[in-house]
Amino acid sequence: MDRAVDYERVRGSRVLLGVTGGIAAYKACELARDFVKHGVEVDTVLTPNAARFVTPLTFSSLTGRAALVEMFSPDGEPEYRHLDLAREADLCVVAPATANLLGKLHAGVADNLLTTTLMALKCPVLIAPAMNTRLWTNSQVIRNVRELKALGYHFVDPVEGDLACGEEGVGRLAPIETISLRALELLSQTQDLDGFNVLVTAGATREALDPVRFISNPASGKMGFAIAEAARLRGGKVALVSGPTSLTPPAGVRFHQVTTAVEMLETVERSYPDCHIFISAAAVSDFAPERVSEEKIKKMKGEDLHVKFKPSPDILHILSERKGKRIHVGFALETSDLVANATAKLEDKCLDLIVANDITVEGAGFAVDTNVVTIIDGERAVETYPKLAKRTLAYLIIDRVVEMVQARLESSGKS
Repeated sequence: MDRAVDYERVRGSRVLLGVTGGIAAYKACELARDFVKHGVEVDTVLTPNAARFVTPLTFSSLTGRAALVEMFSPDGEPEYRHLDLAREADLCVVAPATANLLGKLHAGVADNLLTTTLMALKCPVLIAPAMNTRLWTNSQVIRNVRELKALGYHFVDPVEGDLACGEEGVGRLAPIETISLRALELLSQTQDLDGFNVLVTAGATREALDPVRFISNPASGKMGFAIAEAARLRGGKVALVSGPTSLTPPAGVRFHQVTTAVEMLETVERSYPDCHIFISAAAVSDFAPERVSEEKIKKMKGEDLHVKFKPSPDILHILSERKGKRIHVGFALETSDLVANATAKLEDKCLDLIVANDITVEGAGFAVDTNVVTIIDGERAVETYPKLAKRTLAYLIIDRVVEMVQARLESSGKS
């Protein structure tokens, strides 16, 4: 069972399934079936073109609820179908979403029942695009997706594979199990961090040697980005400070990109006074060149290059002196004596929780989608976890943070 999904909480939820006119429309039938299997009530809205690929009767048979296409009832009676659907939905999933739908949604066009309902929704919206590679890589589609993500829409991007036209490339609808799991994650989230400001750091910093070279590490930022998204889904107001990365910031998160350890410290310090929870997942460079050459350092035949380093700012240590009642979570990447080294860091940085992993373990560490960690809390309790997806681990870490928040609230209430 995925730790990111509370299946009991999901049961009885209401999903609005939007289906648009692409060849992948038939796959939405399996998605509807999966939702029903988990006890979710499904309302289906098809665009007129989608109804040419799959009949509304198919979805009605699978869900036990009428599938709709037209804005108005056949008998001409006044109805507000789009408003009723929008009021009742806990989540909207559009799968497949065509380039046409993405363009309309970005522009705010409401010209059929599905697009009009999308305009009226207040619940989260998950979009799973599917289209030919030529469309998916079109600059306007890229812009629409980027800006929709920035507006708070959730996406399960298409994958690479065989396309209906006979070509191969990125554009194939993501696997149904991937879309379903993402939807169930969104449905199962409680808002127990509502009213809390969460500050997260991610990625690697870079320290320049000269205008074209720097020292750094392979950290991708995936862990920190997953934590920021998990905290936001739990209702937190999240600020994410990251080193250079190619990742797309999670929807609804205030994002700041920096380069050096000094820049990260300065940016973190601006948000720190208002934060309640600080999670330091960044792989900050411990050292920086003492002197940065203004010109490219030339390779001299037969000569060694000697670089003198100085310590970079220790962000966790600096902030530990201002911690107050805040919750601090840190990470430790080790190659030996994992628990001993992580515990020493926990104590030195005044952390409430530390997430430690051994870079030598398969499936752990930098630039992968999984991690193998040991978590040590303020009571020095040690718990080791098997290899988990970083997204799953992020939910687990936020669960631990929420437990600490609730314990402190209960303690303050008793006192």
